[in-house]
Amino acid sequence: MYRVLLVDDEEDVREGLVVEVDWEALDLRIVGLAENGREALEMAERVEPDIVITDISMPFMDGLELARRLRERNPLVKLVILTGYDEFDYARQAVSLSVDEYLLKPFSAAHLTELLTRLRAQMEAEITEREDVQQLREHYRTSLPLLQADLIATLLHRQKSSAYILSRASQCGLELTGRRYGVSILTLHASEDPELKLFAALNIAAEVWAEHKAGHAFLHQETVVLLYVEPLESLEGTQVEAENLQQQALENVIRSIRHYLRVPVTIGSSRLVGSLPEVKHAYEDALLALDYRLVPGTDSLIYIADVERQAAGKLRFDELKQQTLTRCLKAGTQTELEQGLQIIFREITVEHGRSDIQLYLIEVLTTVWKAAQASGEDMEDIFGAGFQLYTDLFRLPGLSEAQQKVREVCLLVQQRISSGRQHVYKDIVEQALAFTKKHYADPDLSIQKVCAHLHISSGYFCSIFKKEVQLTFLQYLMQIRMDEARELLRSTELKSFEIAEKVGFAEPNYFSFCFKKNIGVSPKEYRKQAAAARKGSLP
Repeated sequence: MYRVLLVDDEEDVREGLVVEVDWEALDLRIVGLAENGREALEMAERVEPDIVITDISMPFMDGLELARRLRERNPLVKLVILTGYDEFDYARQAVSLSVDEYLLKPFSAAHLTELLTRLRAQMEAEITEREDVQQLREHYRTSLPLLQADLIATLLHRQKSSAYILSRASQCGLELTGRRYGVSILTLHASEDPELKLFAALNIAAEVWAEHKAGHAFLHQETVVLLYVEPLESLEGTQVEAENLQQQALENVIRSIRHYLRVPVTIGSSRLVGSLPEVKHAYEDALLALDYRLVPGTDSLIYIADVERQAAGKLRFDELKQQTLTRCLKAGTQTELEQGLQIIFREITVEHGRSDIQLYLIEVLTTVWKAAQASGEDMEDIFGAGFQLYTDLFRLPGLSEAQQKVREVCLLVQQRISSGRQHVYKDIVEQALAFTKKHYADPDLSIQKVCAHLHISSGYFCSIFKKEVQLTFLQYLMQIRMDEARELLRSTELKSFEIAEKVGFAEPNYFSFCFKKNIGVSPKEYRKQAAAARKGSLP
């Protein structure tokens, strides 16, 4: 349902609009009734209407000024102006404000229903236009190369889960399902037209790669990257057989480029890895292999396994584990943290050497330290001055004790971050309350002004303010102003317009309107009641 805010200074008009139109049948819901433009503007902050129907002539703020301010805040809101015949020329200004509809008074429920039906159809047409399947498909088709390039960049430089990568790959037409993966980086040594030659090399490499059904070829950072994807059909193939197939394809790429382009070419190639998240490591290894092209006697096809010996199953505290641990420390529960640590510790086996395990756990603790710093926590405040986190870890007799030490550190840091976050929330709200109490007499005081003072976004501020105070900021501000106004009415002889100015109202009439709406009586009546109460309490 679309949300509607009705604004008119005449109560019978508002009530008539509510009861005479079948709003539900129009798929519309009234979310607010306001008596003037100022009240409507404040109410719109809370109820976020899709449609605002407003009279043009109202006290405190007329319909055109309301329309202008609403349009500034929300360009998508639909605006309907209600106007009398004698105001028609005035209402023409609404055209410059991009008002969507206007209705001449007096009007019938049928006229308004017809207008709303037309407006709702317009809104639905706008939504349909943005959801037009054919148009989206065409835009999607032309955007595929960019989407694929973005995914490949993510694959090479970020660690995402296999499910995430395969889902995105399916959306942009890349087949990445495979048993093993390898990355090879091809660079040319062309002195003339290097960009043109590189593009030609990509076309040749892609053609050879396709003939071998080896995977995908693409340009990335002034190189040709060859992503090897071992097909699932080769489930019976060994690691060595897969490496041989990849090598044949790479040798054919080099041979073809030399033949057609007549330029020297070098390829650095990684080991094969068993999952898509590990492709990032494979890319890093391929870059390392490529660096060896400067070493005399190296071939044009350089495998990292040939130039750098590395034990299989190397311990890596990779990006995914870092992200998981950081998220658990900053925003997770104790159970989620325990589960994350189980996954991290599961990587360690008896096959790994002591130095590898120590380095792995150092990387874990470094991530914990960074998470604490990013959250504004000092490790010395948590563990005491002079603590030696890494040294203490190495003094422990065995792996289980080291893991327990890491677990204790993580739990303490998580508790401190959680406690600190709650303190930050309360501190922000307390600063906002203090600022509001100090400046409530400013008629221009607003959420935006408070947020500018606190240097935070309005969306973040509104959510934590309401959570802590149980009121919206505008409700709280009105409460402060009304409390102060009542005190001044009870304890001073100030005129109503003077009190209005002191509590933040530029217009005395609007102050009287808000006072009666919130307190139930006018300022004058409230002063009489307060005086009578004082007399009645005298002995």
